[in-house]
Amino acid sequence: QVQLVESGGGLVQPGGSLRLSCAASGFTLDYYAIGWFRQAPGKEREGVSCISSSDGSTYYADSVKGRFTISRDNAKNTMYLQMNSLKPEDTAVYYCAAVGSWSLADGTPTLSESGYDLWGQGTQVTVSS
Repeated sequence: QVQLVESGGGLVQPGGSLRLSCAASGFTLDYYAIGWFRQAPGKEREGVSCISSSDGSTYYADSVKGRFTISRDNAKNTMYLQMNSLKPEDTAVYYCAAVGSWSLADGTPTLSESGYDLWGQGTQVTVSS
């Protein structure tokens, strides 16, 4: 079974932190670029962060830059999103996604959801007092 499963979401107060995990099963993430996306109520899904499969280059949306950190642990076949200094506007369903590096023309991932093949089911993050 080829699957991505997010975990770590929940309710947190403004200024708090959460670490989201995305575990891959049925395949290895070694040769995949990975990304995190989110969708807030009434809004379209947006890219949050992504990381390449080769040199580990990372990219962040301006809205989360300096607060969120994306990482991967290929040995554990898992990717992470560390979220610090959370704000109410960060409230959303967060999704992890992956795309094989061979599917990327230049090997560089983007924050466009159309570029990803595999998706997790999503995990709810709520930032509220």
